[in-house]
Amino acid sequence: MPAPHSRAALPLATRLLAHRHGGVALLVGLSLVFALMIRVALLVKAGADVTWSASLAASFAWGLLYDLGETAWCALPLALLLAVLPEGLLERRLGRVCVHAALFGFLTAQLFGAVAEWLFWDEFAARFNFIAIDYLVYAREVVSNIQESYPLPLIFAGIAGGALALHLLVARTGWLRLWLDHSREPAGPRWRRTAIISATCLALGLGLNEELLPSFANNYNRELAKNGLWSLFAAFRSNVIDYDHLYSTLPVDDAFALLRSELAADGSRPLTKDPRDTLRLVTHAGPELHPNVIQITVESLSAEFLGCFNSQSRLTPELDALAARSLVFDQLYATGTRTDRGMEALTLSLPPTPGRSLIKRPHNEDLFTLGSVFRSRGYDTAFIYGGYGYFDNMNAFFGNNGYRIVDRSAAAASDITFANAWGACDEDLFRWTIREADTDHAAGTPFHFFLMTTSNHRPFTFPEGRIDLPSKTSGRAGGVRYTDYAIGKFIADSAQKPWFKNTIFVIVADHCASSAGRAALPVQNYRIPMLIYAPGGQIAPGHVSDLMSQIDCAPTLLGLLHWTYASRFFGWDVREATADRRALIGNYQRLGLYEPGVLTILQPPRRSAEFAYDSTTFALTPLPANAHTRREAIAYYQTASYLYRNRGYGALSAEEQRRVDIPQVPAMAATRAPSPAPPVAPAPAVDHSVVPAI
Repeated sequence: MPAPHSRAALPLATRLLAHRHGGVALLVGLSLVFALMIRVALLVKAGADVTWSASLAASFAWGLLYDLGETAWCALPLALLLAVLPEGLLERRLGRVCVHAALFGFLTAQLFGAVAEWLFWDEFAARFNFIAIDYLVYAREVVSNIQESYPLPLIFAGIAGGALALHLLVARTGWLRLWLDHSREPAGPRWRRTAIISATCLALGLGLNEELLPSFANNYNRELAKNGLWSLFAAFRSNVIDYDHLYSTLPVDDAFALLRSELAADGSRPLTKDPRDTLRLVTHAGPELHPNVIQITVESLSAEFLGCFNSQSRLTPELDALAARSLVFDQLYATGTRTDRGMEALTLSLPPTPGRSLIKRPHNEDLFTLGSVFRSRGYDTAFIYGGYGYFDNMNAFFGNNGYRIVDRSAAAASDITFANAWGACDEDLFRWTIREADTDHAAGTPFHFFLMTTSNHRPFTFPEGRIDLPSKTSGRAGGVRYTDYAIGKFIADSAQKPWFKNTIFVIVADHCASSAGRAALPVQNYRIPMLIYAPGGQIAPGHVSDLMSQIDCAPTLLGLLHWTYASRFFGWDVREATADRRALIGNYQRLGLYEPGVLTILQPPRRSAEFAYDSTTFALTPLPANAHTRREAIAYYQTASYLYRNRGYGALSAEEQRRVDIPQVPAMAATRAPSPAPPVAPAPAVDHSVVPAI
């Protein structure tokens, strides 16, 4: 037996390793060491953001508990395997080769997980969560994105080299040989030990869940308390969250009564006696305007990137110039932190119910959407996207709700001048849009297009020579600057078209660039821009400073057009509402109601908290419970969840449409095929190396 590092270590090493299941102890020990090293590394990375207090010690204590839970699940299969392996197998050459190969594979997997956690934290300031689950589902785009963003050969070589070095280090300790030399054990003791280990692993694994993790004043401290692999499986298990089971509730009719009183703040009147229906008539004075509407939904555009919101920023000269000629919304907040959340709010005007957005849930077809209102006036509606719209279920959602689909899969190879993992560049997207607008204009059909950009997304690559920053290496700044350039070019190109003066351009973010912060819901990070530019003068330039959420965008736009219509929207025309202003924000499990100076948060299991919010320092200070604001928050989220679950948010039936006392134009069947793509002259900046085959 090789000599241990010290005599004192010999008895403990012998007790832990010198038996058939010594490999389980070795796996547990190595796993816990890796988990601790990852947590320390992430602590160093987030050192400026964490709270260095006793709560940090609590983070590590809770972290150890979840590390044990994750390790228990990993150790259970090994314990059962060692119990059934033939006697003496581990003493033979073949058995030992297999053990060394398994050890190398285990160490490689641990290092791979550590690197993945580091990169995920760098992007999201969080341990693995539901975003990682989505990325596993949409592996094609994600793998391509990773390949374009990081030097993978170097990373993989480093992981393999590190695993080999660690393997040699473990072998030199003699622990592995100590276990293998004592692996022969009678059946009785072997099975007794198996039963004890299995029971311990099951108790740890089944007894823990992330709901036990307490709230921390600093969300970075709370994230450090998690275990990456454990959190990954917890996210997989809870991707769809039952509101009524996990959140505070009111009697259903009470929740709807409170909601209906909130919705009436814009002067609308109910169109049904059903107490659990939000259908109401929204009226506006003056003749209706029927311009074309192009909504440019910009990927990850935080308000702070625009010079008109942040005087220090120089990234958006085109948008800043456009803002001077637009109606600018100064206090708009995103409902969530993902593209699908922004799409949900902008099309459905629904609060961010817990779990996945409705974009990715089943039974999300034939809903009441902004597009359905436009189609009631004879508009063509289309979803135009530079990427493959199967990602995040976008094509299925828009296609099943009456929108035509124009995405990368419909584009000829000659119609793409530059692309990366997420899609064709924004210039290509806007060129496709102009072609679609030309076709509708020639047919005499008004149009409403929902555009989704892709260029402001890692790996932040775009055609060279367009802006004064290099592709990829300039990071987020380059992505923002290029998208700004592409929007400016799109407006300039559109100005040459006969439909330009009769078109309104809505420019709004899907979400902010980063939602990470010390607070569970850092309000300031949810602030996003929206500009409404009407070159024909239909909407006057200016500023709207009222607090609003993305769910208010659609009804505010329709109000600016003076439309009277039947609505199921949860949002209101922010210029008409008389009640206290509010914004609804969330991050998958935490649901927030932000009113000026006060943030109310609902979270499982049936917990709520209120904070005073300082818009200057961004500090959140705990407040005593306020029954009224808590009930308001519950009413919004509980009723939204109820309506989805009970199919109560559908597009208007013919009978419901007849209740609206205004002339109706027969809705057009949105079945026009995407316009044929004419050949595009090769551009010198084309990067064919990142354009996958179509």
